[in-house]
Amino acid sequence: MSISALVSSGSGVINLDQPGTLLHWSIFTVSVANLVLIAVMVVIFGVALVLPFPTGRTCPPASELPAGADPGTLAGAPAPGRGRADLGEDEDAGMWTSRLRRRALAMLPPGKLLPDRQPAYVASWVYVFGVASLAALGVAIVSGFAIALGGVDWWHTNPVGHFFNSVHLWSVELFMALLVIHLWGKFWMSAWRGRRAMTWITGVIAFAASVVECFTGYLSQQNFDSQWISASGKDAFNAAGIGAIWRAMDFGQMLLWHVVLVPIVLVAITGAHVLLVRVRGVVHPLPAHLGGPGSARERRKAQRAADAAPWRGPVRRYDIIKEGAIATLVVLVLTVVLSWLLASPDVPSATLRSWATAAPADFLATAATELNGTSGSATYGPPYNNGTDGVQSLLFAPAKITGVTQPINPARDFVTGPLGTLAPTSPQLATALATYHAAPPAQRLAWANAYLTAVAHVKFAGGTPVVPAAADGPVPAMLASELTMARSGALDADLLANRSFYGTNFTKPLLFMGDGTYFADKATAMHLSGDQWGVMNETGSYPGQPWLWLYTLWYYVPGFSASANVDMIAVYLTGLATILLLAVPFIPGLRDIPRWIPVHRLIWRGWEPDPASPGAGAGQAAVTHPGSTATPG
Repeated sequence: MSISALVSSGSGVINLDQPGTLLHWSIFTVSVANLVLIAVMVVIFGVALVLPFPTGRTCPPASELPAGADPGTLAGAPAPGRGRADLGEDEDAGMWTSRLRRRALAMLPPGKLLPDRQPAYVASWVYVFGVASLAALGVAIVSGFAIALGGVDWWHTNPVGHFFNSVHLWSVELFMALLVIHLWGKFWMSAWRGRRAMTWITGVIAFAASVVECFTGYLSQQNFDSQWISASGKDAFNAAGIGAIWRAMDFGQMLLWHVVLVPIVLVAITGAHVLLVRVRGVVHPLPAHLGGPGSARERRKAQRAADAAPWRGPVRRYDIIKEGAIATLVVLVLTVVLSWLLASPDVPSATLRSWATAAPADFLATAATELNGTSGSATYGPPYNNGTDGVQSLLFAPAKITGVTQPINPARDFVTGPLGTLAPTSPQLATALATYHAAPPAQRLAWANAYLTAVAHVKFAGGTPVVPAAADGPVPAMLASELTMARSGALDADLLANRSFYGTNFTKPLLFMGDGTYFADKATAMHLSGDQWGVMNETGSYPGQPWLWLYTLWYYVPGFSASANVDMIAVYLTGLATILLLAVPFIPGLRDIPRWIPVHRLIWRGWEPDPASPGAGAGQAAVTHPGSTATPG
């Protein structure tokens, strides 16, 4: 069996899904599998006990230890006058641990890791946003822990849970706002100078990971907003060929991405970014121009060397722990106040039950399109079926490469399958289904088409649909039963039951609702439709996700908006813009914008280059500070 076949089958080379063998001894019953596992553990432990362990020479030898010294801790050693070399430091120099320790201390000594001095030009509120965004991230993580304590539906049903969700929402909004402002500041500082390109790149990656983290948070809420965002966003993921992996309407998957996978990446890259800032230090003030002798190339080279050199100018006291504590307190107070004043949105999710109750005619007509194969889901294409309407192509079609990975047959999955579970309790429905299944495909199609035409004139008598007579065979009885099933909530349960352990994959009910008009009309009424910036907006008057503007923008550009491939265009151009943002330090012209538009002068007021200062003509960043003499940067 090939590896791919093994993975797809879900079984191993040795099939352990079959019933196990149990052994009985005295009052105990234990499986052979457990005994084997315990035996392996005992063997491993036994081998660890008897297998010789490779050891190096003890430094210093026990005979050279001072009297009364503890050989386990070298208490009392080394003796006065003895150095590290006497303890074996010279021969330890080649050890991996020793090498890593020396390299780490050289790159990041304690004074850099927790500095108490900063260059005197670090005197702008713009520098605060980095620490403030970290503080907001911390509040978001802690409030997320609080939500997790109560469970995934706690904040929907409990006022305390809703409050913690509100704290989480507003801390995230603050985090993203502060992070974007921090990114703006670093751009106008041209903060990638002086071998700090990797610092910029990790910052941009952290921002991108934050966008993904926030997006998965919205998708995992299981309210109307998350439903609409997932149903709208799925087209872009499917068009890009990642819908097979990133199942936006599977709220359980999105929740795991949100609380496990993406946070690991985000925290790791943020940690790397902070360490790089500490290693390289804050970037020097940006000179408007560089004078002095030599060619432009030589002057640029001299400036790069000056940017990378340690700061030798005046410094000021800097208490990083105090700054972080104050930032955290301010963020916490702001989020608590905003949560108390504004709370957080929680419009109940749309269901098949609410659809069938509020718009029964739309429900019946949509069910008929599922039967005759003309619905959006029936013609969509990969990853759901072999249709073509949802397939987009620019040079190639990624969706065709991944193929059908979530097979969906709307007629069976949305209509006849659920009705089959109800048929045993309804003889009339059982007869109608038997007639329908016994008919050839052409006859079924004719019945569905006739019903779809007739249902446009449906009337309701006491809630029961009355459809004008037509050559529609058993379809009226079938769909009347499905309407009843939907109104009772049984259809919602059926499309989730037996599909996943936790019933969190809403792909089928959302696709079904998306084929009608009820779902879109409800979104339009809440200002969530495409012409109102779609997935950027939030229900009510909440700020939503303005950080998605770059992706949403492309849907409104003339020429793009009418394209059948607009989702792929949006994905491609957003990806290209992200790559350009990452590559800013390496693109001439783009990296020079901060020099041409001197916003940096507002950040470094009082730190402009002084052409009259000695050394300015030699390619050094001579700067002045109020109350001090000119100092080379």
